[in-house]
Amino acid sequence: MLRIDDQNLARSLRLFAGMDDGNFDDLMRVAYLQTFPPQIQLITEGEPADFLHIVVEGSVELFARSNDRETTMALVHPVSTFILAAVLKDAVYLMSARTLEKSRILLIPAENIRSVMERDPGFDKAIISELATCYRGVIKAQKDLKLRSGVERLANYLLRQHARQGGNGQLKLHIEKRILAARLGMTPENLSRAFGTLKPYGVAVNGSNVQLTSPTDLAALAKPNPLIDDPAI
Repeated sequence: MLRIDDQNLARSLRLFAGMDDGNFDDLMRVAYLQTFPPQIQLITEGEPADFLHIVVEGSVELFARSNDRETTMALVHPVSTFILAAVLKDAVYLMSARTLEKSRILLIPAENIRSVMERDPGFDKAIISELATCYRGVIKAQKDLKLRSGVERLANYLLRQHARQGGNGQLKLHIEKRILAARLGMTPENLSRAFGTLKPYGVAVNGSNVQLTSPTDLAALAKPNPLIDDPAI
């Protein structure tokens, strides 16, 4: 059973906030909060979904492999679940996951999640909301990939990160460039060329540090779309 502090943390999460107290206690008796170092594989595609994973701190890369190829599918940041659909369907994982940095992950056995769902309407509602959020995230990612060039995808990614990191003309890339390239549907070579294309628009790169000297010019090229780029929609 989780420590009291960890239970309070779990209770504050949107997924559990509306649950019946008794059902919440049932889940916490079988849950545990674990800290993982970077580059630890947490789940493997094709294996049964034994646990619901919730990223509480840190970040996790979802990736997939086929025919000797590997690509990044998504990046998961606090506080979010993965891979919820497989848990609910009692199915195998369609993606693998590994930590990108030191991360705290809340793990709850899948069978207990399904059992509580059958008797707790508040938990059901939170699960549905989480699934809807994940689905809309997939749609946005597909629109980004299919409706934009690689340069436009990079430009919009930089603008989103710039806004999240204070909008002061500086931002830091918190993931390796090879992972960023895969996330944007590009090769590392194409990503490097895309950064070069953005130089006239005020983008200067020094390792993981990026300077945006003219966000207005960059936005004119990127043409941000709130139906793709606004996380609140």
